[in-house]
Amino acid sequence: VPEHVWRINLDTPEEAQQNLSFGAADRWWEQTDLTKLILASNKLQSLSEDVQLLPALTMLDVHDNQLTSLPSALGQLENLQKLDVSHNKLRSLPEELLQLPRLRSLLVQHNELSQLPEGLGQLLSLEELDVSNNQLTAIPTSFALLVNLVRLNLAWNQLKELPADLSAMKSLRQLDCTKNYLETVPPKLATMASLEQLYLRKNKLRSLPELPSCKLLKELHAGENQIEILNAENLKQLSSLCVLELRDNKIKAVPEEITVLQKLERLDLANNDISRLPYTLGNLPQLKFLALEGNPLRTIRRDLLQKGTQELLKYLRSKIQDDGPGPNEEPPVTAMTLPSQSKVNVHAITTLKLLEYSDKQATEIPEAVFDAVGANPVATVNFSKNQLREIPPRLVELKDSVCDVSLGFNKISSISLELCLLQKLTHLDLRNNVLTALPEEMEALKKLHTINLAFNRFKVFPSVLYHLPALENILLSNNQVGSIDPVQLKGLDKLGTLDLQNNDLLQVPPELGNCENLRSLLLEGNPFRTPRAAVLAKGTAAVLEYLRSRIPS
Repeated sequence: VPEHVWRINLDTPEEAQQNLSFGAADRWWEQTDLTKLILASNKLQSLSEDVQLLPALTMLDVHDNQLTSLPSALGQLENLQKLDVSHNKLRSLPEELLQLPRLRSLLVQHNELSQLPEGLGQLLSLEELDVSNNQLTAIPTSFALLVNLVRLNLAWNQLKELPADLSAMKSLRQLDCTKNYLETVPPKLATMASLEQLYLRKNKLRSLPELPSCKLLKELHAGENQIEILNAENLKQLSSLCVLELRDNKIKAVPEEITVLQKLERLDLANNDISRLPYTLGNLPQLKFLALEGNPLRTIRRDLLQKGTQELLKYLRSKIQDDGPGPNEEPPVTAMTLPSQSKVNVHAITTLKLLEYSDKQATEIPEAVFDAVGANPVATVNFSKNQLREIPPRLVELKDSVCDVSLGFNKISSISLELCLLQKLTHLDLRNNVLTALPEEMEALKKLHTINLAFNRFKVFPSVLYHLPALENILLSNNQVGSIDPVQLKGLDKLGTLDLQNNDLLQVPPELGNCENLRSLLLEGNPFRTPRAAVLAKGTAAVLEYLRSRIPS
């Protein structure tokens, strides 16, 4: 580290030496001391004791260097709130570190530490501590004093047990013990009332931990252990659980009591020894993801597993109905029971050839919507304003008739090949999604004449569009497109509208002026200098003429 960095608070800067008449208000070096120093991702092998010359530091970041030790002078930085020494070669931490009363975040992951200072619990202000990816075999008992700690990461060490004293950490919300040698979790840990996320993956647990007081626990990750039995009593205690991840264990059965987990959204039981499931699993109202592959299930066909969570839950619910509710029981209402107003409008299908399921905030289109089509030809599909993350696979069933598809205002990040099979498509609306690219296979959409890709995340003009000869309208505004190929665009001789407003075009190629069929060329809101706003304001014909005049002869 250059010497003047350590002396930045002490030495007058060069510009002041040059006899400039700095008034008192301009003499910044007299008014403020350095508070943040970032030396990350260099090749430092040591840090100077001169760090003590920077007593106002609140943050010191030296991660990703080659440090084997830290200077004891660190203990003098009494204003330090964040210290990041991760990704180095530290074998120990200096005792002086324990003198930092305001330290809130200490990151020492990815070093070569085999032990931590016994007095680490003195850092009473600590809220975040990451000691993952070291060689720790034990945790100091003084950890119990860290009552303000919110996040503790002990992952990828060599811990055989957790001290019961950890239970004193009343503020702890996230505890990560992934990849250690834990065989049990101390029962006292159950009293950690603030705990929300507990990671115990890749250990040697034989049973699910008992957590009666963890009323706020939302995520329990215990995959890749040796758990054989799911104790019904233990499950009942976890009423707030949203994520239960138990893949790659040796679980043989799932108790009926799993249905007390009414808030469960993700349940991962893949690669266990489960042979049958309680059908009541289908009634968990929030369940969006259920993984069961790699189990010797007798009652569920493999092809059903591959159809996804909603199909699976539908099947399980149908089996409950087969068993029939008792005399006084109401059939269960679940999140997938469509209320009458969202039932499919069959009249619209038969008379207007329109299949609509829009503005429902749905994460997937219910099977009932496609089932309702029957043999009716559908020309228009509107699934806009939902929360879809992918193109509904069953859209391909409509390929013989559909020509207008609207999937705008969703969260679609990629185009599946099913869409490329809709060869009668003329209008495709994908605006307001999170697309970054289009597949080359879309070249098959030879009849497509309007595509709306506004408000996505394209950084490059999708090259497949150059190969769709019927295109008349390309709407690509509000993306991050940096360039266009005027020669290939000229090949689209039917192109009448090209909307590239609010992109990142640094220049407009003069050859674009040769696209004489363009009736509407919209370029406002880009960072290019020419053509100037005054030219753009004159309209498309004037812009094309201006561009042609700038083609090098």
